[in-house]
Amino acid sequence: MAVNLEIQVSRANKIYHEGESLTGIVSVNCGTETKHDGIYLTMEGVVNLQLSNKNVGIFEAFYNSVKPIQLLNLQLELAPPGKLPPGRTDFSFEFVLDGRRMRKEPSILYETYHGVFVNINYMLKCEMRRSFLAKSIQKQQEFMIQYKPSEKPSGNEVHFTISPETLQKSAKERISIPRFLITGRLDATDCCLTKPFTGHVTVQHTEVPIRSIEVQLVRVETCGCAEGYSRDATEIQNIQVAEGNVCPKLHIPIHMILPRLFTCPTLLTKNFKVGE
Repeated sequence: MAVNLEIQVSRANKIYHEGESLTGIVSVNCGTETKHDGIYLTMEGVVNLQLSNKNVGIFEAFYNSVKPIQLLNLQLELAPPGKLPPGRTDFSFEFVLDGRRMRKEPSILYETYHGVFVNINYMLKCEMRRSFLAKSIQKQQEFMIQYKPSEKPSGNEVHFTISPETLQKSAKERISIPRFLITGRLDATDCCLTKPFTGHVTVQHTEVPIRSIEVQLVRVETCGCAEGYSRDATEIQNIQVAEGNVCPKLHIPIHMILPRLFTCPTLLTKNFKVGE
């Protein structure tokens, strides 16, 4: 029977805040008595940066600035070398989520974020070391870091207007665009990631029928250094708020749930930015 290794954290949603304790158990299931050279659990937090293809080779200094940034790196010895009995054996663990405990470069813990060019990941990696005749067994489990909700009130509501004059087009291109006027309101510009993005849009008038009204969520990621930056915008999600030629003067609600793993608070750091 093969040896099975499992990592279970104490919270079902796997969401933790900086300063809290991450607890759980590592379970090892063996069919027979199994010899090992030690069982170790490592907690890692890393920011991985990647350049878009259009910028590779332009700045040689980019290659040094996109090296992985380590936020956490702690290791526990769950069991010294020895033997495990048949059946299930559990090992409990506890880590304190504090980036300031890093000896080389103390840092704060950024929120978990899965982007295109910026990735912030936190992992538990367990390894059951064995002799060279038997392959070592490894298991990984991702957990998420999230900021505690702030008591600070959201930003003020914003009213907007969309017309041919407000589009980023040349004067010649604006002439060929049919006349229209769309107004709307965003309830807040400073948003909590766990709450929906809301507002409304109103079509005042239009010369041609409308086929669809959609709201697009775009992230802007920047990687680089003082010698130069790679800045790219990519779409996260696109939702349709109206279909067909809507009635003029009708308030159309905007209600967008932000995808948690693919969005994060605005980040401004030395080597990367998200949202600026």
